[in-house]
Amino acid sequence: MSFKLINIGFGNTVSAERLVAIVSPESAPIKRIITEARSSGRLVDATYGRRTRAVVIMDSDHVVLSAVQPETVAHRIVAKDTDENDD
Repeated sequence: MSFKLINIGFGNTVSAERLVAIVSPESAPIKRIITEARSSGRLVDATYGRRTRAVVIMDSDHVVLSAVQPETVAHRIVAKDTDENDD
């Protein structure tokens, strides 16, 4: 059993198998999800003080903030899948 870890910036990784969604933080519903996760202790801030550009929602209801664009994170997932299929 191998774990696929996806780089979300600054050397931080999340498990690809546990990932539910990668979304932009601009909409009101996503801002509400971030606020609720922060107040309940389920928020992981991996931005290193930079602007939040992607919100990663995990199947454990944890919310991870990333300073990397959502498209970049998604591309890394696709690239990782392609690399593994080549083996």
